Amino acid sequence: SGPAAFIGTPTKLVAEMVTEKINKEGGINGRPIQLVIGDTESDPTKAVMVFKKFVNVDKVDAVIGPTRTDTGMAVKKLAHEAKMPTVMTVGGDPVIMGGEKFGPFDWVFKTPQRSSTAVQKVYEFLKKRNVKKIALITSSDGFGKDGKAWLVKFAPQYGFEIVADESFEPSDTDMTPQLTKIKATAAEYIICWTIGPAGSIVAKNVKQLGIDKPLFQCHGLPDPKYIELAGPASEGNLMPSTKLMAADQLPDTDPQKKVILEFIRLYNEVYQFNKQFPINTHSGYAWDAMYLIANAMKKVGTDKEKVREAIENTKGYVGISGIYNLTPEDHNGLGLDSMIIVKIEGGKWKLVE
Repeated sequence: SGPAAFIGTPTKLVAEMVTEKINKEGGINGRPIQLVIGDTESDPTKAVMVFKKFVNVDKVDAVIGPTRTDTGMAVKKLAHEAKMPTVMTVGGDPVIMGGEKFGPFDWVFKTPQRSSTAVQKVYEFLKKRNVKKIALITSSDGFGKDGKAWLVKFAPQYGFEIVADESFEPSDTDMTPQLTKIKATAAEYIICWTIGPAGSIVAKNVKQLGIDKPLFQCHGLPDPKYIELAGPASEGNLMPSTKLMAADQLPDTDPQKKVILEFIRLYNEVYQFNKQFPINTHSGYAWDAMYLIANAMKKVGTDKEKVREAIENTKGYVGISGIYNLTPEDHNGLGLDSMIIVKIEGGKWKLVE
């Protein structure tokens, strides 16, 4: 629940769906999965409490989540201390970055593409269109700051000049002051990096101000709820996305297409979860997190160190969000080829690139 409920709700639904599916198929080596669910309320302090309960009271074998960069960073150290295989569904990269600044990530994995990957996907798209000047508007939370850091870092490599760099609080309800400044620049595209309702507010403000510059949103927003909240202001918006949002438009030769279409069928038709919550990219991240753990346990049992090693050495897992190839250095395992660029046309997702 809380500001990131649009990630948490589908994560919970999909976790329940996969648990039932695997248990019907005989469980993991004959043992059924028992699912324990905790609500962080999108709050780092609550996330710590939930994680500690999982470790000390429920004595779980692995953890999926949390769903936000800030809540993920709050439990990263705990996962390391508890030696708990933890597959997060957060967007930000710091959860799987190491060193003095970020701390060890041995026990933490994440299924969504890195923000750095999503930024490069956007930048490749813009470079092909000979764009030179861009404007940034990012949220001041962990996810927004992480996105901004990569947007700033990669801009010179792609030959882009950042002509405006504005930020806002995730709880803000009006971004017209920042966008008025952007309107006055020579920016050819606006790139917004945020999750939740803030993204739709930016889209509405762009339209209200009559800004005639295309708007790129980040990989956290390919979600029917975004179209619903932004309304007509979402028309023409671009986003880097997993293939899930435009699965029917993929070529039949794409190895993910069959897997994704079966996932959509299960979600919409068999379980009819679309009546509770329309499918979004986060639904796919949850499926992939469940299967990274389940596949590891099928191989090695529930010894935590062995599970951690098995996840870390996953190769060629054809997931909803990409084909995962993890290594001890790369606890995400997805590259640029796992992403597409989508555009909202007539309230639907159109595969652009």
